[in-house]
Amino acid sequence: MSTSHAAEALPYRPNVAAMIFRKDGRILIARRMDQPGAGGPLSEGVWQCPQGGIDEGEDPKTAVFREVQEELGLDASLLHLLQEHPDWITYDLPEHLIGKALGGRFRGQTQKWFALAFNGTDADIRLDAHTPAEFDAFQWINLADLPFGNVGFKKPIYERLVQDFGALATPA
Repeated sequence: MSTSHAAEALPYRPNVAAMIFRKDGRILIARRMDQPGAGGPLSEGVWQCPQGGIDEGEDPKTAVFREVQEELGLDASLLHLLQEHPDWITYDLPEHLIGKALGGRFRGQTQKWFALAFNGTDADIRLDAHTPAEFDAFQWINLADLPFGNVGFKKPIYERLVQDFGALATPA
């Protein structure tokens, strides 16, 4: 059986993702620990918005706040919901990651995206809050710049979200 046929037999993993907006309209992205590259520029390493799986029986809104706390150490009191994306956005893993990423059990993910407002400071962000850490650096960027950085195979999703959440990127 070819890899593509094997992938078609696998399900999609239910997932949540957060686009976190600062008061100046910039969004938070973080660099993955498991991808090569070091340094600060958006082109070094692979950068993404926080995301993670939904636990069995868990509500997506509950899951997104849990994931942000686990990955960034942010207490829910520092965040509030701006918008829930109306659609579930599905993506397939690249062929070379089938059977390796996501525990090898999924062909990709189906994501519910949330736009969250951040009311804290950079000092509130703790990438070491969860072991093992998923990210080693973070930065605030203009939403429109997101698809032009090294966001890997998730670029089409980020291009869509720039359009769908674009109105939220204006300073408060």
